[in-house]
Amino acid sequence: MILELTDDQKAFQQQIAAFATEHVAPRAAAIDDDGQFPLDLVQAAARLGLMGVTIGKAWGGGGLDYVSYALAIEELARASAVVSVIASVNNSLVAEPLEKFGTDGQKEAWLRRLATGECLGAFALSEEHAGSDAANQQTVARLDNEGYVLNGRKVWVANAEAAEVAIVFATTHPTATTAGSIAGRSISAFIVPLDTPGLTRVVTADSLGVRGLGCMDIELKDVRVDAGALLGGPGEGFHIAMWAIDGGRVAIAAQALGVGRAAMREALNYAKHREAFGQPIANYQAIQWMLADVATDLEAARMLTMKAADSRQRQARPTADASMAKLFASEAAHRAADKAMQILASKGYRRGSVVERLFRDVRATEIYQGTSEVQRMVIAEHILA
Repeated sequence: MILELTDDQKAFQQQIAAFATEHVAPRAAAIDDDGQFPLDLVQAAARLGLMGVTIGKAWGGGGLDYVSYALAIEELARASAVVSVIASVNNSLVAEPLEKFGTDGQKEAWLRRLATGECLGAFALSEEHAGSDAANQQTVARLDNEGYVLNGRKVWVANAEAAEVAIVFATTHPTATTAGSIAGRSISAFIVPLDTPGLTRVVTADSLGVRGLGCMDIELKDVRVDAGALLGGPGEGFHIAMWAIDGGRVAIAAQALGVGRAAMREALNYAKHREAFGQPIANYQAIQWMLADVATDLEAARMLTMKAADSRQRQARPTADASMAKLFASEAAHRAADKAMQILASKGYRRGSVVERLFRDVRATEIYQGTSEVQRMVIAEHILA
C-alpha cells in the first residue's frame, strides 16, 4: 500500500499553497468583514487552472486527477474558506457535470469558459422545502412547442452574485408524488444563463460564516429556455445532481481539512509563545492532549479525504466514501476550531480573530451539500445494502 503523493501532485500542491499564502490569506479577514465576492482572487486562481482542475485539457481545464483537485481545495481553504468554496462549486457542481453529461454544443458554449475562469457557474438545487430532501423540488419546467418554461425559486445559490450560468433543477412531471424514490425520476437539469428574461437574483440574509460567497436566491418567473438547455435526458436531473454532489462532498471534506489545519496552526503558534506560570502553555499536559487530539483527528480526516478523492477518480459513484470523508472531516475540523478557541481563550473568542473566523466558517461544512445527519443516512444505506 502506497500512501505517498506523486511528484506531480506534490508540485501542484506546493504551487497552490504558495498562491494561497501570498495572495489569498492576506485578504481572508477583509473578505469576511465586508462580505464582498472576491472576484479578483477568483480570476487569479483561474489563471492557475483552479476553476477547471479535473476538466480535460481539450476544454481548457487542467486535466488533473481528483487527488490533485482535493489538495488544491485544501490549500485554498487553509487561507480562505470562501475562495475554496467558490472554486469547488465551479469545479464539482458545474463544470464536471457539464463535461460528463453535456452535449458537444453545450460544452462549446460553456465548458471552456467555465474551466478557464472566463465565467463562473452556479448550482441551483436547494429550495425552501428541498434541502436535505433534495428530491422535493417545487420548481417546475413545463414543456411546450418552443422548449421549456421554468417557474420557481432556488435558495442559497453559491456564486450566484457573479455567475453567468447556473445548472437549474426542476420537476418536469409536477403531478408526481414527492416521495424521493419517485420524484427523483421526474427531475430534469437545465443550463440557464443568469441574464435570461424572467430570472431575478435576490439578496439573501447574511450568513454566520463563509461570508463573501456570493449566495443569492434565484426567482424564475416564466423563464423560457429551448430544448437544447436540457442537461442529460428528461428526468435525469436527480441522478446528475447526486453524481455532482459526490464530487462536491469530496471537495467539502478537503475544505474542512484546510480550515482544520489553519485552526491547528493558530493553536500551535499560540501554545508555544503564550506563557502562564512562568512557562509556555504548550508544556502543560492539558494543552498537549488537546493538540494531540486535533492532530489525530485531522490525520484521520486526511486519510478519508484522500481515499474519497481517489475513489472519485476510479469509481462511477463513490457515494459512501464521499459521505464518510465529508462527515468525518467536517466534524473533525469543527473540533479543531473549537479546541483552538479553547487554547487561545479570550484572544480567540474576540470578534476579528483568525480563530473566531475559522470557527464560524467551519460550521457550514456540516450543513451544505448534505448535513452530517444526511451523511449518516447515506452511509447507513450503503452498509446495510
